Amino acid sequence: MMNFLVKTIANAGALGVAIWLLQDITLGGGGTGKKALTLALVALLFGLVNFVVKPVVKLLTLPLFILTLGLITLVINALMLLLTSWLADQFDLNFHVEGFGTAVLGGLIISIVSWALNVALPDKE
Repeated sequence: MMNFLVKTIANAGALGVAIWLLQDITLGGGGTGKKALTLALVALLFGLVNFVVKPVVKLLTLPLFILTLGLITLVINALMLLLTSWLADQFDLNFHVEGFGTAVLGGLIISIVSWALNVALPDKE
């Protein structure tokens, strides 16, 4: 349970940094409290997408992973971010990623920040 909470906080922080740095990744909806709640829900959704969908996609793209020496991971991360954006729209959450190039850059930022936060945050499991 603690590990899940730490990963969700790291996802929220990483998504927040990407939203702050890239103008084509947007989080809307009212005041600060509502935005924080939306960010937390999007972080949960992003974590769920990465837990359920990403392993399947990585398995299916294993030959491409080997062929590109791992660079396909940037594309997979971008696709997971775009899927999260689409799902957020389906759940009426005000989060949007505009375009594949933005998703690639956003996925890279999220990966780096999430890694750093996972290192910094305590993990007692």
